[in-house]
Amino acid sequence: MDQFVKLVTSRDFLIAVLAAIAVAAAVFTLGGQFLVRSDMKERIKRVALEREKLRAAELARLRGRGEADKATARRPDASRDYMKNIVERFSLQQAFMDEGTADKLARAGYRGQGHMTTFVFMRFVTPIILAVLSWIYFIFMLPGDRPLYLDIVYGVGIGLVGSYFPVIMLRNTTQKRQASIRRAWPDCLDLMLLCVESGMSVELAFKRVSREVGQQSPALAEELTLTTAELAFLEDRSKAYDNLARRTGLDGVKQVMTALIQADRYGTSVGQALRVMAEEGREQRMMEAEKKAASLPPKLTVPLIVFFLPVLFIVIISPALIKVFSQHISFGS
Repeated sequence: MDQFVKLVTSRDFLIAVLAAIAVAAAVFTLGGQFLVRSDMKERIKRVALEREKLRAAELARLRGRGEADKATARRPDASRDYMKNIVERFSLQQAFMDEGTADKLARAGYRGQGHMTTFVFMRFVTPIILAVLSWIYFIFMLPGDRPLYLDIVYGVGIGLVGSYFPVIMLRNTTQKRQASIRRAWPDCLDLMLLCVESGMSVELAFKRVSREVGQQSPALAEELTLTTAELAFLEDRSKAYDNLARRTGLDGVKQVMTALIQADRYGTSVGQALRVMAEEGREQRMMEAEKKAASLPPKLTVPLIVFFLPVLFIVIISPALIKVFSQHISFGS
């Protein structure tokens, strides 16, 4: 046992482990760009669940609460039973949730009570697991002259830092999803404008564009499909537009939805509103491209100074130095 602990805590072993982790991270990072996993089935399942939820809400409005409860009971719960029991027993939703938690999860593509329960459970369990692992490492695998309370303080500190890990992962997922929607949104507006000017209704335009834009941005296709379902089930059409703007959390989408709400409320031309928004979207895309092009020279300055100029000086000066040393020229007396 002592030899095993000595091996695990040795410097060479830790260097080898860290090197293996670094190589594995590099391989997964580069290989993930070529092995793109398709989660279209999971997205379709989530859309179907949301459509069923909307249908249950409509039944609650038309037939009474009892019929809606029967319809809602048919939907499977996405979370596991033990997570739900722990969350309810310790009242974790009051401790780890606020008014904007549901919107944050929706922007990351996680909707429903099951995903919310899983998120709250992970925020509760992650610091405990990290603290216990830290205590095991500091006390048993890395013993020393430190007092016991110092190891406990280290473990508690790592646990507190690790409590933000689920929040960071959720923020990262949200940023990737919003970037995908932002890239495809101008093309989506152009397609929607063509559909509306060809005589389609807004519902059919959303449905058709969601099929066309699915290859470019599955997240945007999912949101448009949900909006189509909400336009079919909800009594107020403006509520469906507001939900799309809230789920995406993007200013460009919010502006377009506001224009559609005003067009629907005051009876103005939907095609004209979409045309103006599409032109603004194209101009904004061009401005972002120009902004990135303008920021490229300052970003290249440091790599050029650090990596390019020293090599250039070596290439220029090396022939002269080689000639000087080959002829044994002395610069002294």
